[in-house]
Amino acid sequence: MNKTNLGVALVTGASSGIGHATALALQNAGYRVFGTSRRAVAERSDGVTMLTCDVTDDASVAKLIDVVLAKARRIDLLVNNAGMGLFGGAEESSITQAQALFDVNVFGVLRVTNAVLPIMRRQGKGRIVNLSSVQGFIPAPYFALYSLTKHAIEGYSESLDHELRPFGIRVALIEPAYTLTSFEENLAKPDQLLDIYDSARTGMTAAVRKAMERGDAPEVVAETVLKAATDPEPKKRYAAGKMARQVSFLRRFVPASAFDKSLRKQNGLPV
Repeated sequence: MNKTNLGVALVTGASSGIGHATALALQNAGYRVFGTSRRAVAERSDGVTMLTCDVTDDASVAKLIDVVLAKARRIDLLVNNAGMGLFGGAEESSITQAQALFDVNVFGVLRVTNAVLPIMRRQGKGRIVNLSSVQGFIPAPYFALYSLTKHAIEGYSESLDHELRPFGIRVALIEPAYTLTSFEENLAKPDQLLDIYDSARTGMTAAVRKAMERGDAPEVVAETVLKAATDPEPKKRYAAGKMARQVSFLRRFVPASAFDKSLRKQNGLPV
């Protein structure tokens, strides 16, 4: 396929933030783009076709794939971006709340990926790009359950890439740091708040807000997704933005004790 016809891309969670920017970047690069949202949204004027899909529902995912195939007959790129956040102490969330988080962030990725894979295998090619986070490879105090889902996506994606290479399909991870989206405002809160964490939670809230002020624009992450989607020899992981690259470097080369101390200091926790 030439530069002006890169194929058909499907981006989940494309109504706002990183997903919205990614859909637009892919469309501008030459993909025919289908984006999803949980609720119906107004028709976009940028050429991206928006479809309704709940990634936690098998029937909804199956219907989505049927509609895309009816309109485009193929899927060359899947960007698993739909997700949700949860901020609070790990023990402040019930198992039910943790399961709901996993249903979106992990099993949602599995549902959509499993629905797309037979199509990509028939085509003999395809690319899957999964949105992770720096919290998929570093400790994340007061984001422990969210981090848990991203660690799961990291292991899943790297393993899946090995399984799918014989079919001409590659899998890559995108690892942003703080990004200027509505993520902070949309964070779910624990369903069983404990007073003992009030002080630390307040301090972490301030630290997150400060970090968000230095966050990358969603377009930075979108351009990284485009790179992962079009690299002839894709890497397993792509750090998205300056902060993410710095964190990745420090995690690899700074002694564990020094990294631990720095992380606690940056998050306003007692060193």
